[in-house]
Amino acid sequence: MVKICCIGAGYVGGPTMAVIALKCPEIEVVVVDIAAPRINAWNSDHLPIYEPGLDDVVKQCRGKNLFFSTDVEKHVAEADIVFVSVNTPTKTQGLGAGKAADLTYWESAARMIADVSKSDKIVVEKSTVPVKTAEAIERILTHNRKGINFTILSNPEFLAEGTAIADLFKPDRVLIGGRETPEGQKAIHSLKSVYAHWVPEDRILCTNLWSAELSKLAANAFLAQRISSVNAMSALCEATGADVSQVSHSIGTDSRIGPKFLNASVGFGGSCFQKDILNLVYICECNGLPEVANYWKQVIKVNDYQKMRFVNRVVSSMFNTVSGKKIAVLGFAFKKDTGDTRETPAIDVCKGLLGDKAKLSIYDPQVTEDQIMRDLAMKKFDWDHPAHLQPLSPTSNKQVSVVWDAYEAIKDAHGICVMTEWDEFKNLDYQKVYDSMQKPAFIFDGRNVVDVNKLREIGFIVYSIGKPLDSWLKDMPAVA
Repeated sequence: MVKICCIGAGYVGGPTMAVIALKCPEIEVVVVDIAAPRINAWNSDHLPIYEPGLDDVVKQCRGKNLFFSTDVEKHVAEADIVFVSVNTPTKTQGLGAGKAADLTYWESAARMIADVSKSDKIVVEKSTVPVKTAEAIERILTHNRKGINFTILSNPEFLAEGTAIADLFKPDRVLIGGRETPEGQKAIHSLKSVYAHWVPEDRILCTNLWSAELSKLAANAFLAQRISSVNAMSALCEATGADVSQVSHSIGTDSRIGPKFLNASVGFGGSCFQKDILNLVYICECNGLPEVANYWKQVIKVNDYQKMRFVNRVVSSMFNTVSGKKIAVLGFAFKKDTGDTRETPAIDVCKGLLGDKAKLSIYDPQVTEDQIMRDLAMKKFDWDHPAHLQPLSPTSNKQVSVVWDAYEAIKDAHGICVMTEWDEFKNLDYQKVYDSMQKPAFIFDGRNVVDVNKLREIGFIVYSIGKPLDSWLKDMPAVA
């Protein structure tokens, strides 16, 4: 019986291993993590992450061939294939601070694998890592191997949160990178045979190690670039009276461009886009390619600009001050169908409004009050470090309240900011909403989910990203 062990029970490790267990009933899969509360949650009815379809997959396999454990060393020692899915946060200090990936957790995982192993192993990079990490990991393993052979593979994940289970069931491609040596090729074949249980052969791409590592960063950079491109256009649309959804539809019908990832919004978020681009920038700089680095830096700059523009639009529309005014924030997760708040644009928008002394009432169907308060208190990049290294949750912020009902959040508010495209925000009773608000009643739609014309008929002053401006907004230009 083949045994697989995955170090790291997060957004990547948990769902990926659950699907491997479901599709390969003859393989024993164990997910290990040193964080006991997280492992306990995986073994309970309340999984530590929200992902449509995940509950069902875990329930079908847990206790049969899928296990969650804190006994890291035992299961790593017994495994044939070890997936490493630990955090690679952006460094906050030292060489490459703010750009380079911090490989502390990776390195300690590699040393532990070398320490406890008594048989040959395939070690698979699953978390996003900078190019050439495999080389560093290889060196640690070879120098500590005590006669045991380790083969390194890169098998980056391309999951989108909110659709991770569907992405795992029917991936566009599975990418496996390995050394072009007989051992490397043999290891690629072993991993390929796991995925071949359910993924068509022509979708399993095999490359060299560096191509696999770089493909992940490149894919995320290209996706983020599309969002920043359409967001840059949204600013021009507002200035000229064009409608960004008409423009992006026109662009998207070109088969060379395609329609996906062309929705204008308040900006991209999530745990990977910004981190991976910063990583790419750092690698380019280290390899003496400043022009390439600057090109990719601009994708992040436009994303930051979009969030700042949104805050400026809110403040300038409301007589240039939101001080003491209640603003309802609908949605805090970085996108719908996930409870993940990592790098969510809502954080920067909320901080911007708090900076002007607004009172915020926040509602998100999947994010806890504790998480929201923690996110608003954290410094940049802190979120990606283990919980015990993060600041403790602040007791309270008098300017922020978190409520469990959209109508409650909106009651007596001067304005509403839609930050996440949850379906329920499209279907609110906006007449009821209007009646419960202070007048003039403003809606700032950061996700273009509301029916602008209908809301204007009710009496709202509406700002929708990249759409022709309400006459009110034209008279109140966005401050520089």
